Amino acid sequence: MITVLLVDDQSLIRQGLRALLELEPDIEIVGEAENGQIAINLVKELQPNVILMDVRMPIMDGVAATKEINHHFPQSKVLILTTFDDEQYVKAALQNGAMGYLLKDTPSEELAVAIRAVDKGYSQLGPGIVKKLVTQFPATPPVLSVPPNLAELTPREKEVLRLIAIGDNNREIAQKLYISEGTVKNHVTNILNRLNLRDRTQAAILANSFFTYIEQDI
Repeated sequence: MITVLLVDDQSLIRQGLRALLELEPDIEIVGEAENGQIAINLVKELQPNVILMDVRMPIMDGVAATKEINHHFPQSKVLILTTFDDEQYVKAALQNGAMGYLLKDTPSEELAVAIRAVDKGYSQLGPGIVKKLVTQFPATPPVLSVPPNLAELTPREKEVLRLIAIGDNNREIAQKLYISEGTVKNHVTNILNRLNLRDRTQAAILANSFFTYIEQDI
């Protein structure tokens, strides 16, 4: 079972998330918190696998709580779930240890997939969030040569990488390429290993830098 702590200052939101996630056979809601300070205390007590964390909350916000949790309880992974897609929030949350950043309009089935991925150590970002992150980096000059390990990817792996770059999750990639989610997961793992990357975020940034090359070579 993946144990989850819900952190949101609105009780109705917590109730709704609990009702949806408790339908998943492998996810267990072990606690709720209305602000970051309470969340830290509960993480110490409950040691959840994943923490669904809102950003704006009284007493202690989600970014500050994420920083403390990542420092003191790194075994518990933080997945931001909020209505705010401001670039400053996204950047601050990820810099302080959040493993993912999703918006509250994320479908429940995709949220469950994200929780499972974060539990395994994979980063999860909403489609619009990837584009916001990419804009933080200067465009790669066209004179740069293509990294050899990128050139060694198979055409199918380049297709998957291109879709990662535009923010598609595994389910969306599977639907677009008419393959199973398991196959997509294998491709993603191979891509990360071949390119010596830590997670999908790094893959998306690299792919956007060489997007034209990837499209031409598919």
